[in-house]
Amino acid sequence: MSIPEEELKKELFDKANEEFKDEEFKENDKRSNLRDALLRLRSNKGSIVGLVIIVLIIIMAIFGPMLNDHDYRTQDLSRQNLPPKVSFLEKIPFIGFDGVDIKNQDQYKSKEVKENFWFGTDDLGRDVWSRVWQGTRISLYIAFLAAALDLLVGVVYGSISAYYGGRIDNIMQRIIEILIGIPQLIVVILLILILQPGISSITIALVITGWVNMARIIRGQVLKLKNEEFVLASKVLGGADKHLLLKHLIPNSLGPIIITTMFTVPNAIFTEAFLSFIGLGVQPPNASLGTIVNDGFELLQVFPHSLMFSATVISLIMISFNLVGDGLRDAFDPKSERR
Repeated sequence: MSIPEEELKKELFDKANEEFKDEEFKENDKRSNLRDALLRLRSNKGSIVGLVIIVLIIIMAIFGPMLNDHDYRTQDLSRQNLPPKVSFLEKIPFIGFDGVDIKNQDQYKSKEVKENFWFGTDDLGRDVWSRVWQGTRISLYIAFLAAALDLLVGVVYGSISAYYGGRIDNIMQRIIEILIGIPQLIVVILLILILQPGISSITIALVITGWVNMARIIRGQVLKLKNEEFVLASKVLGGADKHLLLKHLIPNSLGPIIITTMFTVPNAIFTEAFLSFIGLGVQPPNASLGTIVNDGFELLQVFPHSLMFSATVISLIMISFNLVGDGLRDAFDPKSERR
């Protein structure tokens, strides 16, 4: 039912109070895309579980080696290949933390070792607990550093290529196609052989070709956004190229950047572990998860604890980052918003 305009008077309306405004219109406040994505991510249980595991692993990588008195490099052949033993868990035999090996012999009594080693020791008598968390620290350091450099190079390269277009874009994309045509693992192995194995050489080798995927994704986003009205309006108002890229194009590509980075980290960890496993990674006395897996692989059937814990940590890292990456991909996709 409509009321003629001439009959509309002030007396027909009441002024809305502040309580009404807060209660009725709070849900309709404009929210940024980032905030919407975070809200959707919070409702994804798998991503939250993965995020919690990642945080716990990072905390253990920082503080884990400090929780006992054993150094990850100290060797003592009198205590080699000791099974895991934890005081408050040794009364539960089926979980394997009672110091008994696969032959049902208490190695701590037979070797007269009074101190407990929570993850056991390796074939050189080094504490596996300290080595696993020290190795996790190094592996995460390499992965995060490689991912950060991939992010920096890929975003700059891809955004410049897409924004200027034409001949510049054509030349830059031909360079990417050449790098894509060469298998990444071959490039990484050749570079490490030239630079000598080590943390810095692994990082450089991972970055040489790792940024290509990020550059292609950012190029696609910038190509889609650079003709949007808000970008054209900024350009008409005199916005410089640097301003348009840093204030409009790259911030509006934040979702794909975050998602790609989250998938870059587990790939870097897996590559580092593989290189260390074949002897081209971190060199002794330093330890990474790959070197620990390599050390325990030959003793797997007799002393499985040497391999089991490091392999478990690698698996948890890979699964957790992929869970969070999948959750972020769904969160930043507007089509997945629940109405």
